[in-house]
Amino acid sequence: MTRHPLRIAVRSLMRAPGFAVTAILTLALGLGLSTAVFTVADAILIRRLPVGDQGRLVVLWSETREQTANWPFAIDDVREIARRRGALEQAGFVGYYGSAPETIRDGDQVYRLRRSLVSGNFFDVLQTRPVLGRGLRAEDDLAGAALVAVLSHRAWRQRFGGDPAIVGRQLLIHDTGRAYRIVGVIPQGLDYPEATDFWAPLVATSTGTADSLNLVSLHLVGRLRAGASRPDAEAELTSYLQRPEAPAWSREFRGAGQDLPSLILGHTKPAVLIFAAAAVLLLLLTCINVANLLLVRGLGRRREFAVRSALGAGRRRLVAELLLESVLLALAGGALGVGLALAAVRGFVAVAPGDIPRLDEIRLNGGAILAAIGITAAATMLFALAPAFATSRVTLPDVLRAGARQSGGGRRVRIVTEGLVAAQIALAVMVLFAAGLIGKSLLKLERVDLAFEPTRVLIGELALPVEATDGVAKQLALLDGVLARVAAVPGVEAVSPALTVPFAPTGFGIAGFLAKPGQSKAESAKNPLLNMEVIAPNYFTTLGIPVLRGRPFSAADLTGSAPVVIISESTARHYWPGADPLGQTLLFGPTDPPLTVVGVVPNTRYRELRTARASVYFPLRQSAFPVIPLTLVIRTAGPPASIVGAVRNAIAEGSVALASASPLETLLDQPRAQPRLNAILLAAFAATAVILAAVGLFGVTATMVRHRTAEFGIRMALGGTPGGMRRLVMGRGLTIAAAGTATGIGGALVTSGLLTDLLFEVGPSDLLTLGIGTALILGVAALASWLPARAAMALDPGATLRSDR
Repeated sequence: MTRHPLRIAVRSLMRAPGFAVTAILTLALGLGLSTAVFTVADAILIRRLPVGDQGRLVVLWSETREQTANWPFAIDDVREIARRRGALEQAGFVGYYGSAPETIRDGDQVYRLRRSLVSGNFFDVLQTRPVLGRGLRAEDDLAGAALVAVLSHRAWRQRFGGDPAIVGRQLLIHDTGRAYRIVGVIPQGLDYPEATDFWAPLVATSTGTADSLNLVSLHLVGRLRAGASRPDAEAELTSYLQRPEAPAWSREFRGAGQDLPSLILGHTKPAVLIFAAAAVLLLLLTCINVANLLLVRGLGRRREFAVRSALGAGRRRLVAELLLESVLLALAGGALGVGLALAAVRGFVAVAPGDIPRLDEIRLNGGAILAAIGITAAATMLFALAPAFATSRVTLPDVLRAGARQSGGGRRVRIVTEGLVAAQIALAVMVLFAAGLIGKSLLKLERVDLAFEPTRVLIGELALPVEATDGVAKQLALLDGVLARVAAVPGVEAVSPALTVPFAPTGFGIAGFLAKPGQSKAESAKNPLLNMEVIAPNYFTTLGIPVLRGRPFSAADLTGSAPVVIISESTARHYWPGADPLGQTLLFGPTDPPLTVVGVVPNTRYRELRTARASVYFPLRQSAFPVIPLTLVIRTAGPPASIVGAVRNAIAEGSVALASASPLETLLDQPRAQPRLNAILLAAFAATAVILAAVGLFGVTATMVRHRTAEFGIRMALGGTPGGMRRLVMGRGLTIAAAGTATGIGGALVTSGLLTDLLFEVGPSDLLTLGIGTALILGVAALASWLPARAAMALDPGATLRSDR
């Protein structure tokens, strides 16, 4: 009775459980992780934005000829550029500083939402259709128009629970008392400007005069005409900026910009591309490993198929059986891989930083699952064809003439299998080196000197009442009351105001240029852009920042007294290299009173974790800026979170609200979140790659021992020692590993430059990391070779020779 081919295939795999389990797990590991990364890449990089013809959308600005600064437009410029059209079919605008936090009062609740101010035709330019209600309109963006807002999909789901009746509700701004009526909700995936919770019309929101409105800083958002390109639009902007009637300063600038999809992806694009490349390498490793497993198994069954062929089994039937076995392996590996991919995607979403664009859209879908199984089946079948035809072609006389010593298929097959293993090791070296660089970069980022002490510090943001928005003096009086009440809270050791929350998005806070008296225009043009902070006298002690030279501010540094500043070390080095900066002066402008330097402090990483920027500090009571610091830095005796309630109550006694409160260490985790995720993902890839390479080397070395059993028996019968057998087997394995490692080192050094954007204080060709990775690979290779070598050392020469008769 003829047995069904499926039953034969299942029984064949059951007779080789080690091979079957190894092949299935290899497929599941490689395919599961690769599918998870491709799912993430699809959501972030490939999936279309909820806009019309996204390739024609650009964001434009101006920049200096040296490309050293990104400069905005005034609203009159944007309107004139839009009127001229040219390369742009439509043009709108968005606030230069992106999304800014606004304090919302909802009954007794106070919370923060990030608002972006845009033109009334913003969504018309993007061609975005709301999922609820409507978008903004041109008539919404007129002076005196009723205030309206459009919610982001994320804010609608997270803050308002996806309420389908959200249209018509109001967002009451705490510090102005003005209310926006919600008119629509935008689809998932539109995160521009970054982290926007709601969009509002700029002109209607502004309460200033036409002249003051023209001081607003804007980026131009445009849709290109069919056939036009971004360089065309940039060239037209350059012509506009350098037109004869333009101001002299304008003619020093030129047009610049970026495609909207690239701008939305921002800092995440390099990481996702690196992970996608690692996933491709891992998938390639998986295919190579499976190919080697199938080839070795096929060679081990040459005698079996020769006998079956001699007994009448046709070649087509034998090939079909082998391919059917491969299909079963592919299905089992694919099914397990889908489960692993699902877990990996969920884990990624759980640990990913919240600023990753389109994070809420990342999920494993039916298309990804079908693609995963299809890729598995196609790859397995492709690599199964060669061993299937080679194994089925052998005849019984060939096998009997070759004998057991050559049952491995000969020199050509050995070169192929060993070459595949060397390729696996090369790919593993490349992934391991990348993971090592990212890991070392993360360690440096975790240990970087902040120049302040972040432990036991609470950061709070104040929301002033409506009546305090019409004057700095009134705001200062309220701030004094808040500081006094917070200082009296049990558990508070010190409290000081600051302009910004630590590690706030780029663009928040004040920055500007200062000149040294007597500098020429050319010299002052080389002065650095300085972070400008407005602080109270106890700011440095509260944050634990040492005053390196001179003195901190004192209560005597008031309006009417001599203007003073404190500068950071790099500021001092720039203006007075090798000289004492104390007592020296700086200028805002030629007509401003000189600012005397009274102290020097370290460059801190308060605003940006990756860069310790040059800074200048102004005393709160002498500040000429039209804003006061509304962020509180609170040094606590115990855990900062334990006093939030008491601080909130103390602040509320004076009609001021605490809009948000977070331990400084929690805020510090935010800029570290993406590097940590990068390190975790690449470490997982590297570990999988090393395991697959080790399995491949173990398999080929073990196969060599099995196929050369008779030879080893003869060697030992003629006086060979177990140590000699170990050296012979391990030598072959380490030779393969060395060849693969050398190739991998070359590939790693060539491609490591792609990681530059993800690294921190680590070079892309770091030799120490490369050396450690190489040692690890060779150590794993030695272990993978030693296990089969131990089996060779334990051979009984007599039994071996008898079994070969």
